[in-house]
Amino acid sequence: MSGVGVDLGLGRAGGTATGGGPRLGGTARRGPRVAVADGLAMTRRNMAQLARSPEEISLYFSLPILFVLVFGYVFGSGMQPPDGGNYREFLVPGVFAMTMLHGMGATATSLAFDISRGVVDRFRAMPTARSALLVGRCLADQLRALLEMVALLVCGLLVGWEWNRGLGRALVAVGLLLLLRMAISWIGVYLALLLPNPDVVGVVVFPLAFPLTALSCIFVAPELMPGWLGTIAEWNPLSATVAASRELFGNPGLGGDSWVAEHALLLAVAWPLAIIAVFAPLAVRRYQRLTD
Repeated sequence: MSGVGVDLGLGRAGGTATGGGPRLGGTARRGPRVAVADGLAMTRRNMAQLARSPEEISLYFSLPILFVLVFGYVFGSGMQPPDGGNYREFLVPGVFAMTMLHGMGATATSLAFDISRGVVDRFRAMPTARSALLVGRCLADQLRALLEMVALLVCGLLVGWEWNRGLGRALVAVGLLLLLRMAISWIGVYLALLLPNPDVVGVVVFPLAFPLTALSCIFVAPELMPGWLGTIAEWNPLSATVAASRELFGNPGLGGDSWVAEHALLLAVAWPLAIIAVFAPLAVRRYQRLTD
């Protein structure tokens, strides 16, 4: 099966294992160093696949930029943050978080496509760590999210957005956004393992992502919504990251005196960690069922 190793892009000598070689489940006990090496190999494979898909890159990078331009310039003249200031500065951190959320679709679709092609079955015949596929997927998503953040930061600066509280706080805000993306990636991984059909996953992801985006503080401050709707928007995990990012960037949008508004930074850390604590074990358990 040397061709398998080439096809998977692992570049490992282990790709020469035959069908009667060690099963995937039996290689997980070879030690953490091997697991890390296999995970990094899978990360390289996933990034190479992304580099060979320029249309996917253009789609996921152009949509957030389009949102900034449309909402910032078309609707921005008629909207104002609750504490004053420029609406584009209010909007841009929300677009950052929205981009992290929409990465769930890319994660779920890519992994579901791998499963539908039989990549997991091929791993079962190779001396590869059980965790390699999931670790590689999540690491590749983080690298991709970092590239997206760089592009969005540049775009934001071009349309007049800026951070006003120093580079250190700005980097903390970026870290919170990447933490959110990590949590969202685990949801995408679980959906792909639960519904290993790329078409079905694509249909399911949108109904999940749209309410989280609409019922949040990305476009409108929760205090400007009806009471019950504003409460839902405030407790949205996406809103916590957006509010904390605005605070760290020094952007407008810090209105509200509720407990949620005053502890946005705490919730921006707690919500992603809680999501990871729930969906990472679910994804690992589901993955084990596919590989056992």
